[in-house]
Amino acid sequence: MDYLNKYKIDEMLENYLAKETGECTRLQEAMRYSVLQGGKRIRPILMRLAYEAVGGTGNIAPYMCAIEFVHTYSLIHDDLPAMDNDALRRGLPTNHVKFDEATAILAGDGLLTLAFEIMLQDLVSDMDPAKAIAANILATGAGASGMVLGQMYDMFYEGKEISIEMLEKIQLNKTGALIKSALKMGAVLGYGSESELFALELYGTYLGKVFQIIDDILDITGQVNELGKDIGSDSKNKKVTYTSFFSVDQCYEIAAELTAKAIKCLDKVNGDTSLLKEIAQDLLNRRR
Repeated sequence: MDYLNKYKIDEMLENYLAKETGECTRLQEAMRYSVLQGGKRIRPILMRLAYEAVGGTGNIAPYMCAIEFVHTYSLIHDDLPAMDNDALRRGLPTNHVKFDEATAILAGDGLLTLAFEIMLQDLVSDMDPAKAIAANILATGAGASGMVLGQMYDMFYEGKEISIEMLEKIQLNKTGALIKSALKMGAVLGYGSESELFALELYGTYLGKVFQIIDDILDITGQVNELGKDIGSDSKNKKVTYTSFFSVDQCYEIAAELTAKAIKCLDKVNGDTSLLKEIAQDLLNRRR
């Protein structure tokens, strides 16, 4: 995964999370803790690759960091006792375990609002309509008609029998919405054509499905030391997953078919999509 080093995402993130001084630094410490403890950084990287694939060449660091801040806030809140009640994330204690529940809630709130602060600061300095559209895409993908809706569905249907169609609806929102938003934002910021925008958005939809299917598999087959989080969380919370409907082998077959479809979408993109194809294969084969 050389693309992780190529784009130096962690350095960008740290620039926006400078240590604060004052009487209470606990909030900043909690925000930095969850953002800078590692992660795949897939969403900002997908955004940058989509941007470059449609011809973008400028600096979109505020938007790349914004989507990672939103993703991290969602993880902090997802781990809370009122939601999944997880004790490990990326091999370390979750935010509410490391600090406390109130601090974790506020750290998530801080990251969510910081995401829009840095995008709006950039927009004020350069009134590019594409930047306003990109910020709106993130707001929509992360909000009550996207990721948050998926989280609500996920909690509401815990312990209940649901159809595969409902499961896909949950996962397309909870997991897929931000992945699709990352690609769409990159294409918009790079002024891609309508056909490129459609192709990258569809690629993101397939990728989001694959990401969740592999997550479901790893929740029952993975190792804590590889995943960096507790195994069997879905079972503990009585959640229906892909492995509730299909065997592990069948899940891998479905994921492989979706990966092939995702890669095929990239034929409609004019620029270099080699790393987008590589990421699709990496997500299919990941073990954490």
